[in-house]
Amino acid sequence: MLNVSILGASGYVGGELMRLIAGHPDLAVAVAFGASAAGKPVSALHPHLALAYPDRMFEAWDAGLLAGSDLILAALPHGETQRLADDLLAPGVPLVDLGADFRLDSAAEYERWYGEPHARPELIASFTYGLPEFFRDAIRQSKRVAAPGCYPTAANLVLRPLIEAGVIEPQGIVVDAASGVSGAGRGASAGTHYCAIEGNMRAYGLLNHRHTAEMEMVSGGQVLFTPHLVPMSRGILATCYAKATGPCDPLAILAEAYAGERFVHVGEALPETKWATGSNAAFLTARHDQRTGMIVAIAAIDNLGKGAAGQMLQCANLMLGLDEGAGLSNTGIYP
Repeated sequence: MLNVSILGASGYVGGELMRLIAGHPDLAVAVAFGASAAGKPVSALHPHLALAYPDRMFEAWDAGLLAGSDLILAALPHGETQRLADDLLAPGVPLVDLGADFRLDSAAEYERWYGEPHARPELIASFTYGLPEFFRDAIRQSKRVAAPGCYPTAANLVLRPLIEAGVIEPQGIVVDAASGVSGAGRGASAGTHYCAIEGNMRAYGLLNHRHTAEMEMVSGGQVLFTPHLVPMSRGILATCYAKATGPCDPLAILAEAYAGERFVHVGEALPETKWATGSNAAFLTARHDQRTGMIVAIAAIDNLGKGAAGQMLQCANLMLGLDEGAGLSNTGIYP
């Protein structure tokens, strides 16, 4: 078994990583770092993992505990991986980072969208963007992968093939996407309390949501992105609108682009978030509206699965030379 160290193990993504690794044939959690929960049993924050990790405790950060790691998975707030970069890279083992620190192409883009200078710009080019369906070969050859954000994963899966095929105008693309509350993380806030979200739906991040940068970088289009918070625990539904360049069959283009991909399903049915719950699957569809000359393309994923922990593990499998789908499911939990 290969030893895995998880940073941010006490959060929702960290818990999902531990759940997936518990069923992985080749990986085992060696250290579960959780600064805010150090000294507490894993089951105190993740009661669903009590049988898988009956005696495991969260550890306070100590770079020395990385010794013996074969893989490092970081699920930390943006900025933290930059701060810890020297310690995380010192072991020389594969690192998958879910933070935004090394996703973008340049320090200037990072500062533009995150409002602060990048602390380690010299390291940016050494990271590979971790969306396997597009960058599989590069991920296999990399020891440093920046896993995508959840919203960009959903949007780019439907947009990039259509832009590459030349059937939609790359300018003026609109992405409306809704996410479950787990996307905001474990920490409570006035906007994520039950009373604020129950029976409610709201938009946020108008015009300047940080994930816009990833959508444009990967899709190659100009995107106006509006995220929405909806009263469910997990899931993302991204509905994307773009001007068609002419008559086309966008569904056929997506089907051809993802033929043979084990985690992407393309079909006529309109995707629903519940189909992907608990899985690494993405469900896509698209239509060309001849009346308006528009294309609408829709993707549904689990924000904690394909949008976070599942995708991190998919990348790690590639980096370690393991079966890409090891420890991952392409079937959701329904109903």
